Amino acid sequence: MQLLELTSAEMAFLALPVASGSLEGRLTRKLAATLSARLRLPVHLAAQPVDAPADAPLFPRWQADAAMATLWLTRRLGGQHVTGATVFVPPSLIHTLDAALAECWLDAKAPATLPAAMTWHITADGTRATLAVQLPHHTIDMTRWAREVIRHG
Repeated sequence: MQLLELTSAEMAFLALPVASGSLEGRLTRKLAATLSARLRLPVHLAAQPVDAPADAPLFPRWQADAAMATLWLTRRLGGQHVTGATVFVPPSLIHTLDAALAECWLDAKAPATLPAAMTWHITADGTRATLAVQLPHHTIDMTRWAREVIRHG
């Protein structure tokens, strides 16, 4: 079997550094790509400023609003139009978010400090949703958690 030559776009992609930018920027791009693929529609994320919570969890804790949960359930179950609202956040959404965060964390050198929390406004097919994550204080806790997620993912 003969291999095809790489296009200039493919060569440019392969030449990009593996992990560039801040954790927030890399995670925003990773989440947009992951959610777009899983939901089979373009998903746009916009990072939002967030106040640091008083207490830090031992491992990342995701918070998806009802619109995000409804979008996930509708699209993952084959629906095309999002209607209604659910407060049930499916475990499959949390597992997907955990995997994206763990990959992002392990793909780059650990930053000296972690942001206490990150929040995004999400727009997808007319649906507006909010997604947030609280992170542990210590990078070693984050690394241990990320390795466990990858190992059991």
